[in-house]
Amino acid sequence: MVSLSITALQVMLGGRTVLNGIDANISPGTLVGMIGPNGAGKSTLARAITGLIAPSSGQVMFGGEPVESIPRAILARRFAYLPQGQTVHWPLTVERLVALGRLPHLAPFSTIASSDWAAVERAMRRAEIMSLRHRIVTELSGGERARALIARALAVEAPALMVDEPLAALDPGHQLQVMELLKAEAQAGSLVVAVLHDLAMAARFCDRLILIHEGRLIADGAPQAVLTAEYLSDCYNIRAWTGTIEDQAVVLPLARSLPPGAAKLR
Repeated sequence: MVSLSITALQVMLGGRTVLNGIDANISPGTLVGMIGPNGAGKSTLARAITGLIAPSSGQVMFGGEPVESIPRAILARRFAYLPQGQTVHWPLTVERLVALGRLPHLAPFSTIASSDWAAVERAMRRAEIMSLRHRIVTELSGGERARALIARALAVEAPALMVDEPLAALDPGHQLQVMELLKAEAQAGSLVVAVLHDLAMAARFCDRLILIHEGRLIADGAPQAVLTAEYLSDCYNIRAWTGTIEDQAVVLPLARSLPPGAAKLR
C-alpha cells in the first residue's frame, strides 16, 4: 500500500503565494475530500501532490519517496489523475478513450495487449459506461463524457487516484454513482482524493475532509468536525443547515453570511 505525506508545502505561481504551510498525511482505505471556496488553492494542491507543479518549499512524499524524484513514467502508473474541465477534441470511441489510461503501462511504439483491454473493460464496467463503449466521445453529453474520462483514470489501475471536480456536468443520479464508485475504490484499498465543491456529497460520502482557504489548511478531519457553522461562515461566507436524513449527513446552504454593514444585492 502507498501513502502520501505533505510537509510544510508552499507553492508560488507568477510571484504569488498560492499555497502556504500545508501539512497532511493520507493513507489508503479512506475517501478524502478536498474542499474550499473558488480560488482557495485546491487544484494547485492536487497538481503539486501529483508532481505536476514543483513546490517552492516543503515536500510531497509518495510511497516514501519525494514525488519530484520519481520518474514521470513510473509516477503515471502509481498515481492516476483526472484534472478538472477536460475536453476531448478527437472523434475517438469511448473504448479507445478509456484505453488511453493504459499508456503509462506501454513501452514506446508497443501495441495494447489483451491484459490492457481487460483493464479497459473493468474500468468501463466500474464506471457503468459499457453501453457507451462504441459511441464517439465528441457526440456524448457532458455527463456521459465526464463518466468516460473517469473510466480512463480508472483504467490506469494505479494504487492512488486524484480526481478534480469529478461531479461537474453530472445530474444528481450520476453524482451519486460517481461518489459511490470513489468510495468503493477507497474501501478496496486505494488511496483516493477528490476535489469537491458539493458539500452535501462531501459530507455524505467522504471519510475525511481537508478544508483549504486562501492557500492555507484550515481544518482536517471527519466531515462533522470540518463542516461546522464557524468554518462555513469564515471560508464560504454562508449559513447552512447541517444534520442527518435517513442516517445520511446533509449540508444545505441557506444564505450568504455577509460581514456587518455589508449591503445585500437586490
